[in-house]
Amino acid sequence: MLTDLEKKIIALLQTDIPVVKRPFLEMAEKIGISEERFLKVLNDLNDQGMIRRFGATIKHQKSGFKANAMVAWKVDEDRVEKTGNIMATFREISHCYRRNPAPGWEYNVYTMVHAPDEKQCHAIIEKISQAVGEKKYTLLFSRQELKKTSMKYFEN
Repeated sequence: MLTDLEKKIIALLQTDIPVVKRPFLEMAEKIGISEERFLKVLNDLNDQGMIRRFGATIKHQKSGFKANAMVAWKVDEDRVEKTGNIMATFREISHCYRRNPAPGWEYNVYTMVHAPDEKQCHAIIEKISQAVGEKKYTLLFSRQELKKTSMKYFEN
């Protein structure tokens, strides 16, 4: 079971992290503890496997990326790890996952590619294709954002 303090920290981590030099200090002050204590609890939660990863979401539309494509790739299973590692080096890729193919859908690796426009997105995807030697892929361009939120486990 989580302590009340752990729940408060998790609730804070589900919100926007302040864009300041020491964001965890600011967050710790919100709940009346020291930055050191905040980071200790955070590290303990990580060590226990309660927090598996920590990430940031950028509002890509506000940062100049107007074209966003989910690229579904068909990659031989024995090449997935190597291919994924190469794909992950491209700065235009924000997500890179391996998933089990669904019946009637042969694709097993997915990347999210961001670019200023669709033409540049296509060029980036072609460059990725050449770098990994994979020609079998399909693009799914984002047309409208309907919902984009993070999971909320605890409320403030």
